[in-house]
Amino acid sequence: PPGTGKTTTILAIARKLNGPKYQAMTLELNASDARGIDVVRTTIKSFAETQQIFSAGHKLVILDEADAMTSAAQFALRRVIEKYTTTTRFCLICNYVNKIIPALQSRTTKFRFAPLESKLIKRRLMEVVEREGVNVTPDGLKAIIKLSGGDMRKCLNVLQACHIGYDITNEENVHLCTGMPLTRDIELILGFLLNEQFSDAYQKILEFQTEKGLALNDILLQLHPLILKVKFPPEVLMFVLSQLAELDYRLANACNEKIQLSSLVGIFKI
Repeated sequence: PPGTGKTTTILAIARKLNGPKYQAMTLELNASDARGIDVVRTTIKSFAETQQIFSAGHKLVILDEADAMTSAAQFALRRVIEKYTTTTRFCLICNYVNKIIPALQSRTTKFRFAPLESKLIKRRLMEVVEREGVNVTPDGLKAIIKLSGGDMRKCLNVLQACHIGYDITNEENVHLCTGMPLTRDIELILGFLLNEQFSDAYQKILEFQTEKGLALNDILLQLHPLILKVKFPPEVLMFVLSQLAELDYRLANACNEKIQLSSLVGIFKI
């Protein structure tokens, strides 16, 4: 997942291995660079085949967000890796390993970076809060950690945005800053779904969604953990979760939100 220290780790390793020669021994390409097949055949290949006169170690090519590379570029990279493996090491950083072709995966060792633990994120955030003098409440800190999903970069960005936009960083301001619904709002929506008739539930949720400016996919994201706490029979819970997954898939494919809201209400009325 993003924000777990993948790029930071390899850059630290590169600096440790090469010291003051880091710049000459390392080629880093990130998402802002063009990384098509031409770049692989020119920039990367030229760097890999160039001999370093005053350094005996291996050169390092770092490809950040390698899952954004085209298949043609990845196949070209495979040949470069095979040819220059004695002089150059290659590091491919990605968030979705399934987008890396099998031919490249088989030539590399995989290191998985898990989402950061909440206690580690909290400790780092507290260091930043104390150093920068941020006025943050305990519930605001908890909300930032919860919404981040283990992403340290997102935590810092949200903390900075809230500090700039509001005098105090509390739970409500964190949700307003990120555009995510509050827990009490989701509890209210779940109450509509469970207790109201179809037409009433649909109308109330639609009005509430419009008033608060909430996106349906954000509602689904926050609704999921609350549904797991409801004491549904196992077969009912399985049905509801599978239908929510289908609904999320349709939203990801840009289907009409009002139709999908009707579908959401209908899941709880069968």
